[in-house]
Amino acid sequence: MQEVKPPRESLVKYENPIEVSNVNDATRGLQGKKKAQLSPLESKPNTEDILNAILPPIEWDHEGKHYIQYVSHVAATREDVGNLQKLLDERLLARQARETGICPIREELLSQCFDEIIRQVTIDCPERGLLLMRVRDELKMTIAAYQTLYNSSVTFGMRKQLQAEMGKSELEEKIVQLEQRKQKLEEKRIDLLNKKDSLDKKIKERNQIEEQKRKQEIEFLKYQGQHLEAFLKSVQPELK
Repeated sequence: MQEVKPPRESLVKYENPIEVSNVNDATRGLQGKKKAQLSPLESKPNTEDILNAILPPIEWDHEGKHYIQYVSHVAATREDVGNLQKLLDERLLARQARETGICPIREELLSQCFDEIIRQVTIDCPERGLLLMRVRDELKMTIAAYQTLYNSSVTFGMRKQLQAEMGKSELEEKIVQLEQRKQKLEEKRIDLLNKKDSLDKKIKERNQIEEQKRKQEIEFLKYQGQHLEAFLKSVQPELK
């Protein structure tokens, strides 16, 4: 059998560990079950049964021996409450628990503190202890539900990230292709602009040449018209 180390020191007060003999090993599980079962409120179970049900005993193996440790049944005083608060602050500081945010260490120590408060209240009034146990268990179930939801969201986020990574290479390849196409289109645009400028220059030069020819033809026609008019004026007297 694998050896189980003794439990870590807790804020909950426990009695001294009891070594369980080999004769009791066979009945240990049955006794534990009996202690964990609560009788109805009408039968008024004793405080010991309620405490053992709310805070079950701790069992572990060490050096071939089996030990069991029950929660303390000693009532707490005002001084014990003050010491509990002081000890909680010391443990939080010693184990470097975070003051804000998610911190498993702070959660563990505060849970132990709450269990110790339940123990103290149960000794004075078992009914209040049972109500606090319900509150504690409900809080634990709520926290477990939030943890499950968080883990599911993390898994979902990782799945989406992997899907994005898988499609990333295809998108990068498509981007390269589009960049190459853009470069070719840009080169084609520049080539067309150069051709356009060249055609505009040729058309401008052609227009200038044609304009010059028209001017020369007009001047030549004007010159002929002037000579023709002068000739007609010179021949009119002779006709008379």
